[in-house]
Amino acid sequence: MDITFLLNGETVDLAGVDPTATLLDWLREERGLTGTKEGCNEGDCGACTVMVTDEDGAKALNACILFLPQLHGKAVRTVEGASGPGGQMHPVQQAMVEHHGSQCGFCTPGFVMSMVASHTNGATDHDTQLAGNLCRCTGYAPIIRAAQAVEGTPVPDWIETDKSFLLPEISRGAVEDRGAERPSRRFLPRNSDELAEVYAAHPDATLVAGATDVGLWVTKQLRDLDPVIFLSGCGDLKEIAITEDTMRFGAMVDMNRMGEALSDHHPSYAEMIRRYASVQVRHAATVGGNIANGSPIGDNPPALIALGATLHLRKGDTRRDLPLEDFFVDYGKQDRHPGEFVEAVSFPRQVDRLKCYKLSKRFDQDISAVCGCFNITISDGVVSEARIAFGGMAGIPKRASAVEAALAGKPWTAETVQAALPAFDADFTPLTDMRASAEYRLETAKAMLERYFAEDQGEAVNVLEVSA
Repeated sequence: MDITFLLNGETVDLAGVDPTATLLDWLREERGLTGTKEGCNEGDCGACTVMVTDEDGAKALNACILFLPQLHGKAVRTVEGASGPGGQMHPVQQAMVEHHGSQCGFCTPGFVMSMVASHTNGATDHDTQLAGNLCRCTGYAPIIRAAQAVEGTPVPDWIETDKSFLLPEISRGAVEDRGAERPSRRFLPRNSDELAEVYAAHPDATLVAGATDVGLWVTKQLRDLDPVIFLSGCGDLKEIAITEDTMRFGAMVDMNRMGEALSDHHPSYAEMIRRYASVQVRHAATVGGNIANGSPIGDNPPALIALGATLHLRKGDTRRDLPLEDFFVDYGKQDRHPGEFVEAVSFPRQVDRLKCYKLSKRFDQDISAVCGCFNITISDGVVSEARIAFGGMAGIPKRASAVEAALAGKPWTAETVQAALPAFDADFTPLTDMRASAEYRLETAKAMLERYFAEDQGEAVNVLEVSA
């Protein structure tokens, strides 16, 4: 596989690239750029953060789970490239020095590159921008002060020049390249039509969208992915279409863009998206990947099911649609045929009645023990429709059908809510694992329905807002 990208202002042409070589390993072992650190090697700590610029702008990404083919046609900056060609410091670097933002220094390059990316984009929500970078020495106060100090300062010229690399003649990747001995089984399609053609011919291939999940197959499980199809060139799968009737998200829409699009329509859903990963992970993670991997603790499916979402699938030239809840058949099993891929997900535009409640051991950047999403419509004081879905309560994301039936047609009162709580026992038989016991999961799921009612009545229920 042959790729071209910009690294710290210089063009890099690589031939015969190992498709599962990570940017982190290549930087350190092949280029000697050891400022990018290896910490967790799974996208949690942020020590390996780099800035990648493409047609969507500058993004902070974790190099440890970023495969080299995903960089084709893009511009990459490491901490070594944050400073100017004459050695002049980036404003972020200068501020980190002046505000004493570094102690042992291991995490510092990752913090700097997250701050360089946010500075490039003019982002000032520093707590959110740096939630994916961990520090055990300095503490966050001086780092936040450094980030605040550079707000509004100009973006250096050498950073701005990365955008000029994104020229039309830089191909997003041929459908395939061929080796000397046998046809390649490594593909980088340029659109969904090419993807459909290649995947139909190679239905055993691994699809790589953002690699926030698949990346760990390589870094932690040491799996060999062959054949492999990279979806990063499929620009038509990155489209968001919002009409008067429907909201539709292409499978390659990353979670930051999805959260931004949802913020004015379903703010509770958007806030859940902000919580379930870091900025770096959300820049890479895609809505299609989160659905297609079939995880019972993925946070998107419960919210989308509660909104009445439809999944759009494609195999070759054949497309089919199905209710999202029907896609999940059993643990590790989805209604997806060989060679078939998720093209998009859509749901009806509607009055916002959706609330998403995520329960996890850490408030930010943690996997849910229970994720409950409630979309209950009230007409003249009576429950006219209820769509309730949970993650973490079964082997698949699952609707609370018995609870919905217990609410439907009843007065929207505390008594109705209390009477519906025993129906949870009919809907779910959760497991006990490292995140929560079965009993805890059932009790908290019931409490979420009570919370939904209380919030609907105007009571303060957010733990960040309630005080003694």
